[in-house]
Amino acid sequence: MKTTLKFLAGFLVTLCIAGHAQVVPEATGPGTLKASEKLQYAVRYAETGEFSTSFPDWQTSTVSGSIGYESSNEHLPFTLDYAGGYTWTLTGPDYQSGQFHRLFLAQGIASRQWKLLLSDDVSYLPQSPTTGFSGIPGTGEPIGGTSPAPPSSSESILTLNTHALSNITAGELSYAPSAATTLSFGGGFGLLRFPNNDGLNTNSLSANALFMRQLNGRNALSGSYLFSQFSYPGYSDTFEMNAALFGAERKWTRNLTTTVAGGPQWITSSTTTVVPSSTNVAANAAVSYRLRFASASVGYSRGANGGAGYLIGGQVDSLTGGLSRDFGMNFTLGLSGGFRRTAGLNNNGTTNGTFGGAETTWHLGRSIIVFANYTGENQTTTSPLPSSALNQLLQVIGFGVGYSPREPRGKQ
Repeated sequence: MKTTLKFLAGFLVTLCIAGHAQVVPEATGPGTLKASEKLQYAVRYAETGEFSTSFPDWQTSTVSGSIGYESSNEHLPFTLDYAGGYTWTLTGPDYQSGQFHRLFLAQGIASRQWKLLLSDDVSYLPQSPTTGFSGIPGTGEPIGGTSPAPPSSSESILTLNTHALSNITAGELSYAPSAATTLSFGGGFGLLRFPNNDGLNTNSLSANALFMRQLNGRNALSGSYLFSQFSYPGYSDTFEMNAALFGAERKWTRNLTTTVAGGPQWITSSTTTVVPSSTNVAANAAVSYRLRFASASVGYSRGANGGAGYLIGGQVDSLTGGLSRDFGMNFTLGLSGGFRRTAGLNNNGTTNGTFGGAETTWHLGRSIIVFANYTGENQTTTSPLPSSALNQLLQVIGFGVGYSPREPRGKQ
């Protein structure tokens, strides 16, 4: 595993350097890209102070970078997002020390009626993810709005001093026989690994099918089937989840959209004494709002996961939300937060975790940014979790500077 992590780190660092080298020689930076392409990159330095109710206070320094590229080619759309860096502990416990990475790749192939999307989402983090694309609080990367969620939603239990490697590979094929009807089929494979042997390694397989019918320009109905299988290397226990969801989508205005879906969920297990068979409810709902200078979203989901690396199976309720607002050309405010409740499928307790963050960013000229942020995390549990699981209030205050060229107007 150490060899794997070294390869991953080397690959991601090489990718970041290569992407930066391609941009810097161009005098006008992202402005040289075609109209159908977007490139954004940033380098940041942050100082953070972290405070908890039972650990000594500690201070850290972080150097990080990010790069995002999007090609809206009609037939071959492509997306690349990367964020990563290194954290040094200046005083106090070394829970945050070390490298962190997240890389997301997506390649599409589209024709008039058929669409294929392949994606891979890989991350290596020193704690469970919370705010921002990387999931690491205090780095200064954007939060809030409808930006991509932190990596590995399977890590629903907040932790410290627990390095985890997560990878989710997925594919989806959709077919639109008419303008009002869409059929799609997908599947994926995921893994969660703990190189320091302080968590439960987990594998997951998934499959899904969706039928959507557009009733008119504002309303649509859907029906979907979900399947997941979870297994644990070194253990014989496995369990499966099947769910049938029925939903609706409503576009209230050009900027406001809501979706809701729900239905029965069935759990079956190879060892019923470890994970009893059960019938429950699965659901998801979302509200998104977009304007030129603001975006906001709220999402709720309920369903089974692999147990977050500490339980053999969990039933998770997750509520997350975010807001991003630009004030003029030079000031941005971001808010992000969420609640996660993880109940063991074998009735071995529940874990309730909340987290939230706020960040302000100032643009000084075209390329220099200054930022300040706050993140709070709190968790209580009745499950027999290891000491690395957060069981108190943790607060992080950070500030820093960065280099991030603006995109020319018209390419937002």
